[in-house]
Amino acid sequence: MVSLRDLVRMGSKIDVIARHLDELDAAARVAQTRALGGREQKQLYALAADSPPLGFADFVPDDVADLQPVVHFGRNSQPAFKYFEKRWCRPAGERERLFGYNETPVRPLIGPGYFVAHATRDGGSDPRGAIVVDYFMTPDADVAAGWPEVVPNSQGLQRFVYGQTRDYMRRVSKHVTIGEAQRNESRVMGWFVLCRQA
Repeated sequence: MVSLRDLVRMGSKIDVIARHLDELDAAARVAQTRALGGREQKQLYALAADSPPLGFADFVPDDVADLQPVVHFGRNSQPAFKYFEKRWCRPAGERERLFGYNETPVRPLIGPGYFVAHATRDGGSDPRGAIVVDYFMTPDADVAAGWPEVVPNSQGLQRFVYGQTRDYMRRVSKHVTIGEAQRNESRVMGWFVLCRQA
């Protein structure tokens, strides 16, 4: 049976990849996205340039209550600590941004890496992606119950991981997105794939 990794390596069209992922059950979708190495993630980001632009509901569906967390299972292209979760919520009474943080085995050491997700320039027309995960910003209102304390990404060791960084996001399928991390808008730090919980 063909896998997501096979399709990416073959350079398949993004609509073919999306259809494949949409037909998988939740567990298989997470497993196949987390099987992508750095080379495949870079390829997938390029292929996803042909996808329709993302909206906030791709990360937190419209039927999810404000401040209710939504987990995305991720894998990045780094050599260590490659598996993580991005946890998202919609701020109370808002529809034009999302809050989130990174749950990793090393969070107690490096911090939560809080972010604010918002549309890119001109309402999402940036060719790098319509939604940006912005680590220059941290939540300025309530976050989901039970989340760690909000701290700026200029503080502690997390400044070396999240500081001065933005992730530009592209759609892959209904549940899957792909991001490119850039530091200071000039240097590509790597890629990561996310799969939203069903």
